[in-house]
Amino acid sequence: MRLQPLTVGVSLATNLQPVTADPLVFLNGQAVAIPSWDLQSSAAIGTDLAALSKAGVDTSSWHHVKTSKCTLMGCLINSGVYNETELFYSENLKRVDDRQFSVPWTYRNEYALEPGSGKYFFLRTHGISSRADIFLNGKQVASKTVQAGSFAGEIYNITKLVDKQNTLAIQVHPTSYYHDFALGWVDWNPWPADNGTGVWRDVEVKQTGPVALETLRIVTKIGPTFERLKDPATVTLKARAENLEDNTIFITAHGSVFATFGRKAPITWSKQFTLPPRSVTDIVLETTVSDPAIWWPKQWGEQALYSGTLAITINHTLSDSITQQFGFRSVTSRLNAHEDVTYIVNHVPFQVIGAGYTPNIFLRFDPQKWEAELQYVLDLGFNTIRLEGKNEHPILYDIASRLGIFLMPGWECCDKWESWSYNHDLFLNPPPVWSSADYTIANHSMLHEAAMLQTHPSVLTYLIGSDYWPDDRATPIYLNALKIYDWQTPVIGSASKRGHSPLTGPSGMKMEGPYDWVPPNYWYETDNPRYGSAFGFGSELGAGVGTPTLSSLQKFLSTSDLEDFWRSPSKPLYHMSREGSEFTTREIYHHALVARWGTPTSLEDYLMKSQIMDYEATRAQFEAFAVKWSAKRPATGLIYWMLNNAWPSLHWNIWDYYMKPAGSYYGAKTGARKEHVVYDYVKKEVWIVDRTVNKFYRERQVEIQVLGLDGKVKFESRVNVESLPNGSGRVAGLYGPGALGNLTTEGVFLRLMLRGKNSTVEGNGGEMAVLSRNVYWLSKELDRLRWDKTTWFVTPVEGYANYKDFNKLATAEVTVGVERRREREVVVNLENRATVPAFFVGLELLNKDGNDVLPLTWEDNFVTLWPGEKMSLVAKAVGSGVWQPASVRVGGKNVKQTLVTVY
Repeated sequence: MRLQPLTVGVSLATNLQPVTADPLVFLNGQAVAIPSWDLQSSAAIGTDLAALSKAGVDTSSWHHVKTSKCTLMGCLINSGVYNETELFYSENLKRVDDRQFSVPWTYRNEYALEPGSGKYFFLRTHGISSRADIFLNGKQVASKTVQAGSFAGEIYNITKLVDKQNTLAIQVHPTSYYHDFALGWVDWNPWPADNGTGVWRDVEVKQTGPVALETLRIVTKIGPTFERLKDPATVTLKARAENLEDNTIFITAHGSVFATFGRKAPITWSKQFTLPPRSVTDIVLETTVSDPAIWWPKQWGEQALYSGTLAITINHTLSDSITQQFGFRSVTSRLNAHEDVTYIVNHVPFQVIGAGYTPNIFLRFDPQKWEAELQYVLDLGFNTIRLEGKNEHPILYDIASRLGIFLMPGWECCDKWESWSYNHDLFLNPPPVWSSADYTIANHSMLHEAAMLQTHPSVLTYLIGSDYWPDDRATPIYLNALKIYDWQTPVIGSASKRGHSPLTGPSGMKMEGPYDWVPPNYWYETDNPRYGSAFGFGSELGAGVGTPTLSSLQKFLSTSDLEDFWRSPSKPLYHMSREGSEFTTREIYHHALVARWGTPTSLEDYLMKSQIMDYEATRAQFEAFAVKWSAKRPATGLIYWMLNNAWPSLHWNIWDYYMKPAGSYYGAKTGARKEHVVYDYVKKEVWIVDRTVNKFYRERQVEIQVLGLDGKVKFESRVNVESLPNGSGRVAGLYGPGALGNLTTEGVFLRLMLRGKNSTVEGNGGEMAVLSRNVYWLSKELDRLRWDKTTWFVTPVEGYANYKDFNKLATAEVTVGVERRREREVVVNLENRATVPAFFVGLELLNKDGNDVLPLTWEDNFVTLWPGEKMSLVAKAVGSGVWQPASVRVGGKNVKQTLVTVY
């Protein structure tokens, strides 16, 4: 079966007929996306869609796009007009002529159908940015006042317009982030020249019989307590059925629930309904699953997925059928006495640990990259990703559901979506007031997103506001739309505490920064809770780090750019945030780096110090929130700002655009470990963290050792403790004179080891297994914060910790052995043969050309080895791409760089 449509038109002057193709759709219940497009600007072809949507138009000079969905810039990249690598180099993106996108563009496709008696056809959009006129076979399907909003999906009955050969033309209009309901970028990065205009989600053609179904909703109910999760569960399949004919129709609705795992037989049942002429009836089918398998986030259990199908037959002939994947799980939320929100998953308090996601700057569809990105999320130990106004495509939620990662979709800040009279932070002030038509678009947008997301177990919540809450007219519109689609997870009014609607109540989330560099002790200043420190639910906050490594920097920065990057801290850099924002320079970060570590002597020296700073910053944030999960005012969640970048960027990421993990990644990975032992910088205390959901305590042992820069032991201790599942507990204080209370030197190393008493390492005679290893570099004095000078994006530092003595470390000799283990794994064996620590040893896996092998995960990286210590680190391929490692590059702060062949 071939599903491709005609994509080659012919000149009207030739009088030739289009070449026929197999039908795009030929089964009732089948929906197929338009697979490709011919694209051209109205400056070249005009705006007569009635003519452009007829057969015979010569499109040989148009751009031919071999994808079902793309913005204008994405399409032009796909068709070879632009090259993404070249666009991202230096300031090339700035040179794209945005005037070409100030006029409408037309997407066109020719395809075949098989119309006939009893067949009905629908055109389904899932959001076009931001407005579009749609014509089919010379007739208008929708105007730009109807097809409006980047997330506003619509369903059009095109039965009377279709023929055997069909021509679809969609004219998209220029998008304004401040005047249209689009998918914008705020200050995250430069804006694309087209402002994201185009068919960025699929446009589908669906065929049905006389009765058509809308989106399938699936409502589940599981046992009322954690102990009763295995009680019989109920599952209800719901969909609105439309009788498309002028006579009464008797139908049979068939339900099916099928476990996608194991070999259990599907549960099937049916029910008869009578549909009056031209009516819409809500079909409801309910059944019981006697022994439900529960869907859990990855760190807590298995990802049991089911498939639900609702089908309509008329006289034993299929009219329509819809299938969705779902899982049995419960998500609720509550506010504590401090009005901080806590999520409850399957009746267990759930601390959200995650980061803010961004799509590609051109919204390019790339499921393979999403798979790799979500594998990284699991490797990091995160459990949640926030999608602020970047709700993406259903397949992202499918991947997340399969892998066990929660997603937090919602609307975005700082543009049309939050153009409220009480929002004084907008670029346009006063903000444009919403019209009645705007509220209609918002309603259609919420209805579509609710329908698209409702069944996915990976959806944790929906944020109907970001920086500000929606007004008194928009709030009930959003809530009613979610109710119509049987929304089952919490709805949050906004991601901040600036205000709220009485219909939603307080959000329970804070948005008080920081977004730029702060020292590690910032997060532990919680006795008198301040701003972003580790209490409550931080919806977006971080130290603004994420410095790419040299191999990545050289891909997108010119020689002069690289010079500015490390030598000119106050100069705006194009690869930071959008021009004009507070984040166009690395000045705050650079000033701290120089004050703490000394003036860089080279680009390589700057990058080494940057990776140390990035590692330290992310580790401290994630560790502090983990420690304070059990505090009197608990840290209920954090969304680190940010997870990734829309294009090659110099900050705000856990991994860079090229999928290369560096300091911020491995710091975050250390800080988010499932079982971990942590140092509190402010109180000089050691804490144990256990993020599992087991209902029993486990015996553990914590080893504490302080080492001078000369490699001599200054303090050591072992403490037997019991872990507190889904919580944290204090192990010991290090503020006494024998530990860290009387430091006379500027720097020491602190190593914390967590061992499990109930498991052993094979071949070590019963030695307890190392569950966590954590090394800190500590200065005599902490960084001193000026809390009274805090702005919305940073808290200034008036006195810096001094790490300059670490620059004087004696050189450490580290031997490196490399071997393959399994087809897509490499093991690197390290041994420090020096009498001093080998500080911040980093590993890079390279191919035969000396380029990074990516994407991959390292078991650990940027490690500090004690004198005589041995360590084996495993690198694993992520995804199914090319895996051809040839060598490993190893180097550290006091370890000379070496290249070792992979055998």
